[in-house]
Amino acid sequence: MSAQPVHFGDSGAPSIPRTQNGVAEALPPADRMEFYRKMGQADETELLGVLRRWWLRAAMYVDPLPETVRTAVEVGTAPGRSVASAVREALAAREADSR
Repeated sequence: MSAQPVHFGDSGAPSIPRTQNGVAEALPPADRMEFYRKMGQADETELLGVLRRWWLRAAMYVDPLPETVRTAVEVGTAPGRSVASAVREALAAREADSR
């Protein structure tokens, strides 16, 4: 699978506040109840992780990938290059700079 940039359409990144209320407002009602349930069950060490995961989900609702792009990413045919090739290139550049 290729590494791809995050898609945010023409309007830039979604402007969802990273707060409980901000995330909840961006979610559909069925997911909103699950979000509140997960937040209510999380202890102090888990709260930030739960909020981050649900913020990412809310961002997808605000600006979902087009179905064709999502399918291409899932089957590995999306344009771009693999992470492995990017790492190899970066290591080669670092080695060349150190000479």
